[in-house]
Amino acid sequence: MRIGVPKEVKVHEYRVGLVPGSVRELAANGHEIVVETGAAARIGISDEDYIRAGARILPRGDDVLAAADLIVKVKEPQAHEIAAMRAGQTLFTYLHLAPDRAQTLALMGQGVTAIAYETVTSPAGRLPLLAPMSEVAGRMAVQ
Repeated sequence: MRIGVPKEVKVHEYRVGLVPGSVRELAANGHEIVVETGAAARIGISDEDYIRAGARILPRGDDVLAAADLIVKVKEPQAHEIAAMRAGQTLFTYLHLAPDRAQTLALMGQGVTAIAYETVTSPAGRLPLLAPMSEVAGRMAVQ
């Protein structure tokens, strides 16, 4: 599977969908990973780090979106990102679709399968991908 990691475009969002360690693991299991140039530069991870881990660097987010079967992001896609997606792609990210009907309809209109981190449930009924974010938010709330 070709997995794409575009740079996050929301203001003050510096996280990245996959770090080099994750890329290394996925590449070792036969997946091809494409990463937008500078995707993690704002958190000190270089394109060279991704190349050493087995990724190929592409110059623009649209190039990553065009090349990938699975798109891994942190924040919900912006309108121009959704417009660049195509039917049959899978998007894995935080989505928060309940209050955003326009985003929901746009993703549906593009034929994208969108999986929200916050809805992934363990066999025990827990939310393993949401729990760490909730813990961070709880600690930061005090500050």
